[in-house]
Amino acid sequence: MAKEIGDNDFKSEIEDYKGLALVDFWAPWCGPCREMGLIINELAEEYSAKIKIIKLNVDESQEIASKFAVMSIPTLIFFRDGKEILRKIGLQAKEEIIKIIEKEKADK
Repeated sequence: MAKEIGDNDFKSEIEDYKGLALVDFWAPWCGPCREMGLIINELAEEYSAKIKIIKLNVDESQEIASKFAVMSIPTLIFFRDGKEILRKIGLQAKEEIIKIIEKEKADK
């Protein structure tokens, strides 16, 4: 299951992290976010050795959502060594996210 963080944890969990990370910006009232959340949780279990996967509730963490200009949810942002490298907006297929993870790990 993906770890949930808030504004106060973002720096230590993502910005200071060395490696590949994925943050799922979501909200509990968002239907597509709930569907994406199921996929994110599966990926967090399957890829825990390759990528750090985090969930961030935009209603509870408005500072970080604003900092990254998240206007639509779900939004998935991939980070490498604390810097944004790729963004996907809307419900994504699990296979598409896997392709991105595999490509980004290979490009490292």
